[in-house]
Amino acid sequence: MSYYKILGFDKEPFSTSPDPNFLYMSAEHESALTNTLIELNLKRGLNIILGDIGTGKTTLSRKLIQQMAKRERFLFQIILNPFFEDEKQFMIFLMQNFNIQVDFQSLSLQELRDIFEKFLLERTLEQGNTVIVIIDEAQKLSIQSLETLRMLLNYETNEFKLIQIVLLGQVELYPKILEIPNFYDRINFKFTLYPFNLEDTKNMIAFRLKEAGYNGKMNIFLDEAIKEIYNYTNGYPRRITILCHKSLKKLILDKKYVVDVALVREIIQEEERMGWQKREKILQQNNNYLN
Repeated sequence: MSYYKILGFDKEPFSTSPDPNFLYMSAEHESALTNTLIELNLKRGLNIILGDIGTGKTTLSRKLIQQMAKRERFLFQIILNPFFEDEKQFMIFLMQNFNIQVDFQSLSLQELRDIFEKFLLERTLEQGNTVIVIIDEAQKLSIQSLETLRMLLNYETNEFKLIQIVLLGQVELYPKILEIPNFYDRINFKFTLYPFNLEDTKNMIAFRLKEAGYNGKMNIFLDEAIKEIYNYTNGYPRRITILCHKSLKKLILDKKYVVDVALVREIIQEEERMGWQKREKILQQNNNYLN
């Protein structure tokens, strides 16, 4: 039996998979999502969401998709690993995702662009759709790929852009964008996600427990334990999730009823000990190699 069923949950409360139903919507996440949806409806073009590793960008992208699926005439695709050898490979990938059937290999890059522009005109002007491309892990985009996106943003009517682009990436994406001034100028909406404060950490834990099916009156995580979790994770959602998962497993193994500060500290001490051992092992391997 899974540990979460022993505790009376219907689902695993602290999975690290990007399930949009388990995304705790802090004020920042709510603002990022709401503003992005507004800009997509207005067809303003380029939207960028930045954040460090573990701030919830990928899960937010799934939440965005969930919301877009409820809206009529939104035609969208998501790119999860945006690494492309050159601009032509990027264009082919885009067109294949939108099910555009042509002889890709025999066509030049400019011909592919022209065909894609025609597709955008048909979908937006004739059929009334909003065509959207969402790119997760956007920091992996090369300068060439960013240049391709810049070219696509040139496709517009007098009233709106023919394609809407949402980039979600780590903060190192921003210096890349600054290298292309005429791409930077096309940014319509930019938002940066930051780690949670203590209150959001507490609310996130409570939200995920409830979403997993917990309806007990007793708090599983005591306030002092939550404070310890916050201090150790610095408020990063992914780190909070991992530490809470380990806390619940230890709760069962130790046959306890609540996660208290002592339990959390035991896990942290073990994490730090294992981290030290790992570093020592790497150093030893390096020394053996040098000798």
